Amino acid sequence: MSENDAIDDTSALEVVGLTPEGLPGVDQDALHASRDEAVAIETGLSFLRRKVQTPLDVVRSELEHRANGQPSDLAALVDDLPRLLSEHSTPGTGTGRQPQTLEPTQVDPELQSELDLLTDGGMKVALLPSLTDEQLVELAGDLDTLERKVSRRRRLLHRTIDLLNGELAHRYGSGEITVDSALADSSPESD
Repeated sequence: MSENDAIDDTSALEVVGLTPEGLPGVDQDALHASRDEAVAIETGLSFLRRKVQTPLDVVRSELEHRANGQPSDLAALVDDLPRLLSEHSTPGTGTGRQPQTLEPTQVDPELQSELDLLTDGGMKVALLPSLTDEQLVELAGDLDTLERKVSRRRRLLHRTIDLLNGELAHRYGSGEITVDSALADSSPESD
């Protein structure tokens, strides 16, 4: 899927092996399982996105320091980390979706490998002061491209979750599923 592809319902549901046409026929347990799977994948992508944003912010900060004529050194970079790390934790920003867990159960191995390759397993951040301006610009561009790829996949998963939640809401609204039946199905005695 490319950056400019529109997120359609078919693509969104394919993530969990479903189709828009088949969605009404999926039983309640499978629907819940598919939604939980989509949430787990999105949580892993959210975690990975934060892992990409950190070195990207550090590289951009280093470029900004250089542009302002400030010396490039590791101590200054380390001193600036608290500010950089807090930039993405401002209340009221983001999609409004809160992960159900802070520790992801799955992280996309392909995207994680791409991040590890770009950052040399995270070690490249310590080398930033020794990189040339051109190398920093290239690294920032590569990290930005990766961040956009991860964000795009997250948006796809958001649509997946919305579709599955919408189907569940429809079923509750139509009376096909009741709160009592859902609670009975999830009780330990029903296992």
